[in-house]
Amino acid sequence: MITELRLRDFKNFQDATLRLGPFTVLVGANASGKSNIRDAFRFLHGVGRGYSFADIIGGKYGTGGQLEWTPLRGATNEIVRFGTSGFEIDVTFALNNPQAELKAPSIANYHLSVRKPDYAETVFRAVAEELEVDGRMVYSSHPKGDDLTHFQGDTTHLAIQLATVEPERRGSVVRALSMQPALGPITTIPFPEDSIRAWALLVRSIFGGMRFLDLVPAQMRKPAFPGQTVLGDSGENLSTVLQEICQAPERKAILIDWIQELAPMDIVDFEFPHDPSGLVHLLLKERSGIAVSAYSASDGTLRFLALLAALLGTHPAKLYFFEEIETGIHPSRLRLLLDLIEHQTSNNGVQVIATTHSPDLLQMINDSTFNHTSVVYRPRDTDHAIIRPVAELPNAAQLRAEQGLGPLHASGWMEDVLYFNGSDDQAAAK
Repeated sequence: MITELRLRDFKNFQDATLRLGPFTVLVGANASGKSNIRDAFRFLHGVGRGYSFADIIGGKYGTGGQLEWTPLRGATNEIVRFGTSGFEIDVTFALNNPQAELKAPSIANYHLSVRKPDYAETVFRAVAEELEVDGRMVYSSHPKGDDLTHFQGDTTHLAIQLATVEPERRGSVVRALSMQPALGPITTIPFPEDSIRAWALLVRSIFGGMRFLDLVPAQMRKPAFPGQTVLGDSGENLSTVLQEICQAPERKAILIDWIQELAPMDIVDFEFPHDPSGLVHLLLKERSGIAVSAYSASDGTLRFLALLAALLGTHPAKLYFFEEIETGIHPSRLRLLLDLIEHQTSNNGVQVIATTHSPDLLQMINDSTFNHTSVVYRPRDTDHAIIRPVAELPNAAQLRAEQGLGPLHASGWMEDVLYFNGSDDQAAAK
């Protein structure tokens, strides 16, 4: 699980740290920087997929010019904070040893420093990258030693030093392209010590296992090709993902229980008819015998079904990022959404990050989620944003107990506290 994300000169963050739990909630005014945090996780997702910096930032195109990866939001040079030459991302994990059963998880730290193009260069390049586990280096792209002499003056490659204890390979250095994070290529190098590759693969799998769902009702209503068991980012393949869930009676029962709680319609079953072309449709069957198609279902019902499909499906992501998670859900049903997420994240190892503008949702979060709720705030007359845990704001816990977090959010109390307490000073936000 990712426990901390630190951003330096990434978009509008000068130096900000986000502490994460199983379920992390982000609040803040429009244009404060919440979506920039999403972009940071998307950047890490691209690292996990083995893409180059050009692919991650500018978009990746496959055979025939088809877009495989959507570019990060904004102009290319806006990924770096104005007036700076590069950015740094640090990620802290609590991980189980991939080669041993340990009671206590290991603490891993991944660091990546990227420099933007200048007058002498044409591409983004890594200038430093390293992975440490429990304070021990796994690999480093800026090692010290005589092995680096043949890399001097070579800006197109990085020298990657491996943390091997084999005498014949101690301090060994391999070459990697600087225009691509080394975390991808390093997992393909055979090592005498399996632990190097195992740790790198584990971190890469966490980055690569992120999902960023932006659900579109029109896409969720469409029929799907048989056998498509992964929900698309816009909600594509909803019918076939639900069909696979319903093949297991116990999971089908859980699915029906959740949807019955959400919708006033008394849904007792799902049906998945095929049309003449073989595509699979979705029908919601009520106790009265009426079958309602996905075309007639409400946007909120479909959105909740898609969230269920993502969290209960056989191929869940390691981390989901949902923007404005309350969209399309009636305020009286937000408790069900929170119950679902808090249950799945606490029991099934799934991690969720969500942004929200809903005071009603914040009013209902449990103590664990409250402790992992942060406000993103851009101090007045500055060009940078800060991130502050809500639980650390003065008297936040007491005020929450007395009147709830929702009214505090609706009144702008969080931002006011940060402003009047001088938290525009970055050091005060840490």
